[in-house]
Order: sequence, then structure tokens, then C-alpha cells
Amino acid sequence: MSRPGMPTVVLFLFAVVGGGLVIGATNMPGAWYQGLVKPPFTPPNWLFAPAWTLLYALIALAGARAFQRRVSTPALFRLWLGQMALNFAWSPAVFTLHSLTLGLVVILALLTAIGAFIHLAWKTDRTAALLFLPYAGWVALATYLNAGLVALN
Repeated sequence: MSRPGMPTVVLFLFAVVGGGLVIGATNMPGAWYQGLVKPPFTPPNWLFAPAWTLLYALIALAGARAFQRRVSTPALFRLWLGQMALNFAWSPAVFTLHSLTLGLVVILALLTAIGAFIHLAWKTDRTAALLFLPYAGWVALATYLNAGLVALN
């Protein structure tokens, strides 16, 4: 199967990176988060925005590829949509609702969805699977951080 066309890639980049920026701008960590006890190995705050911007670009590229395969492998695109919904739900759960426990439930489901996407994509679109590997690593770290916040606070 050929690569997705440029209009599809641009649309996915706009939707994912733009959506991530909107979610981030409307669900800021704020003083509440700053006052929490953080687990060891918490990255510095300045790292999150550039890391997520890069990850959202990779997620968008994988999404464009999954969208292109939606007829031959519909489950792949459904998994992509599901993980995106979970991804965008985490910040409001934690930073707006101030629910670390709900955040942990969401991020565990997100990590599971990412793993399922990689597993299925590995068989049908290795490039899409590889694009998700840094995302899986970052969300695994974020899951550790979220669990640590629940334990420490």
C-alpha cells in the first residue's frame, strides 16, 4: 500500500498537533499541580511541550497511515481513534478535574490502546508501529509519574 497523500498528512498533523495544543492550553497544570509531591525522575516542566509536540507529529503520521488502511484493516484506525480520545481525556481529568486517580485509569487504558495499536500495526504497517514506539515509551514514563503522584499525594 502506498503512503498517505500530503493532504491527508496535513489534515492529521493539524488535527492532532492542533488538538494537543488546544487541550494543553485549556487544561494547564497550575498551582495545584505545582504543589504536589512529585515522584523521582520527573522531567523538568519545560520538556513536556516540545516532547508532546514531537510525539503528536509522530501520532499524526501513524494516524494518516491507519486512516489510509481503514478499509483493509478497520481495527487499526479504530484503535488509533480510541487512543487519541484517551490521550486528549487525560489532561482534563488531571489538570482540570484534579483527579489523579481518574488520570491513572485513563493513562492505563491509553497505554493499553497504544500497545494494541503497535501490536496490530506491526503485522499490517510496520512504519506506523515504529512511529508509535517513542509515544509508548513516553506514556509508560507518564504512567509511572501518574502512579507516583497517586501514591505520594
